[in-house]
Amino acid sequence: MRTLATITGLVLLTFAGILSANAFSKELSLDELKARLQNAKPDERAHLCVEIAERQVESADKLYTGGKADEAEAALRDVVTYSQQASEAAGQTGHRLKNTEIAMRKMAHRLSDIKRGLPFDDQGKVQAAVDTLDKIRTELLSRMFGKNSK
Repeated sequence: MRTLATITGLVLLTFAGILSANAFSKELSLDELKARLQNAKPDERAHLCVEIAERQVESADKLYTGGKADEAEAALRDVVTYSQQASEAAGQTGHRLKNTEIAMRKMAHRLSDIKRGLPFDDQGKVQAAVDTLDKIRTELLSRMFGKNSK
């Protein structure tokens, strides 16, 4: 009985630690994430770049909704830049390839949704970002499932 209580306590502590770590990364500002990326270990770089890119997708949506097209385009450039960095980091380490590919797919889908609500003049830049994310996804899939993957 005492062993069961000890195991249950350890499981709860581990779960609480995971939740607090996730909450901590959500509390970091975009600038803090970018600063943290500079000193990150190679295994952490892909995750941090994806986090920055995902936040910038949402930022671009809010900026387009607010009528700030120039600032939204800067956020789109960040999405593309950090997505490319995430892909490179995942490719170098061989870790997080699948998670990075899934994140690229979700961001491309989200940007496609955003594009549909924009005036025609703004749609081209968003489509270019979607096309770049699709290209990055294709490269990641080739790394994961290509003939020379071993």
